[in-house]
Amino acid sequence: MGIKLRLIFMNFLQYFIWGSWLITIAVYWFQNKHWSSTEFGAIFSTMGIASVFMPAITGIIVDRFIPAQKMYGFMHLLGGCTLLLIPSIGSPALFFWVLLVNMIFYMPTISLSITVAYNALKKENLDVVKDYPPIRIWGTIGFIAALWVVSLSHNEASANQFYIASGTSFLLGIYAFSLPNCPPLGRDTKGKSFSEALGLNAFKLFKDKNLAIFFFFAMLLGAALQLTNAYGDTYIHDFADIAAYKDSLAVKYPAIIMSISQISETLFILAIPFFLKRFGIKYVMLISMVAWVLRFGLLGMGNPQEGLWMIILSCIIYGMAFDFFNISGSLFIETQTDPGIRGSAQGLFMMMVNGFGALLGSYGSGVLIDHFFTNPDGSKQWFGIWMTFAAYALILALIFPFIFKGKPLTASQQEVLLKAPH
Repeated sequence: MGIKLRLIFMNFLQYFIWGSWLITIAVYWFQNKHWSSTEFGAIFSTMGIASVFMPAITGIIVDRFIPAQKMYGFMHLLGGCTLLLIPSIGSPALFFWVLLVNMIFYMPTISLSITVAYNALKKENLDVVKDYPPIRIWGTIGFIAALWVVSLSHNEASANQFYIASGTSFLLGIYAFSLPNCPPLGRDTKGKSFSEALGLNAFKLFKDKNLAIFFFFAMLLGAALQLTNAYGDTYIHDFADIAAYKDSLAVKYPAIIMSISQISETLFILAIPFFLKRFGIKYVMLISMVAWVLRFGLLGMGNPQEGLWMIILSCIIYGMAFDFFNISGSLFIETQTDPGIRGSAQGLFMMMVNGFGALLGSYGSGVLIDHFFTNPDGSKQWFGIWMTFAAYALILALIFPFIFKGKPLTASQQEVLLKAPH
């Protein structure tokens, strides 16, 4: 098997694990366990907590002590063990701690998979910029495939989703040890202080007012990202309690409907260079915020029958909302920061989005839903929930263009943009 196929298999399994439970865990939580939204918000914050510190720590370890592919394998094997424990948990507090441990093992593997892939491609004298993106797209395909497997097997509210994820994690953990060796070179940490090794020197970017505003809005949009990941699938599931909708295909297979979001994501990636070059980061970010307004608003107004087109359109718009924020933001950092701290700056961006943003969105939304949008019988007022989220995104869209001063890309920055892996 050629190295490209081996890396495709790695990326497919990497995101198949996540896709097996990330979108459907809310259905398991609310319909199987019947625990509260506030407690669920804390559960969904685990990836944010882990993202704040674990990628930096594992980065130091693989740079100094352990080959990256072995660290990658160990993390997935340990992650598989924690996933195996989840179905037996009977309290939300213990669920939180076990899932947090799982996220501590899983979240660093996202960056480790990139390190392993880049190393393997360079060993084969292949062009990373040209050859990696078509490999990475199979990660998204793996995520979509997992959603379909869980949905078609009717395991969205079942503990089996965690067994599926666990088995895949064990498979990838074992497979990782067969990947090309990626030895610790110490190139990122030798001669540096501990704070520099952790990437803390990137925090000096906050001295630049424009970049500080960018990172602040990155955190706020990161909160928006968590909302549909957390509640989209269980929202459609709840239509099963309404006689007119309970037999619709969307209610029977909501994860498949939600997977349209990931399919759209793969397509909108292709449009990013054009939009960034033509409009600049300021307006691309603004388009993302408007897209979030439409994403939430259409979900609130849709239903699984005559309003299904609104839910599907919402999923299509998600691709623009996600990519124009996440991918464009990453490319903005690529073009606006000094090469010496570019890696740390990217880590800071991910920390604001997947760390602090995830914490804000998951915990804040849980408290909000419990206090204002949960009926005495435990059912949710979904229209109010989605419209509140839409209002949140609209407020960001109205404020952002007045305080963020985006600069047009120079010719050299456009060259970096065109060469950056999407």
